[in-house]
Amino acid sequence: QMQLAESGGGSVQSGGSLRLSCAASGFNWRNYCKGWFRQGPGSERERVASIDSNGSPTYADSVKGRFTISQDNANNTLYLEMDSLKPEDTAMYSCASDYSVPCVGSWCCQRWDALDVWGQGTLVTVQS
Repeated sequence: QMQLAESGGGSVQSGGSLRLSCAASGFNWRNYCKGWFRQGPGSERERVASIDSNGSPTYADSVKGRFTISQDNANNTLYLEMDSLKPEDTAMYSCASDYSVPCVGSWCCQRWDALDVWGQGTLVTVQS
């Protein structure tokens, strides 16, 4: 059974840092795009960052220069390092993957409704 499990969320002060982890089990997602999405209070779900099948990252404009996405293929784990956090980063963060076909390009894993494997989410709260 394919599963994703996020961890690392919590409550931090504005300007602080958090590192989210997403561990995949039941499948090897090395060759598929994967990403982090978030949904804040009263907001639509949006892509925060993603990695395509070649390992190239794409970031939302709102997090460029502050967040870093990375992956550990040996451990089948995806990470999101979040620095200089702002109150507007407060959201439920989820990892997801498109486990249908390999994809190369910034559009890969862009639409959350096209992804077929999701974690349960981890809550990030940034206090001002």
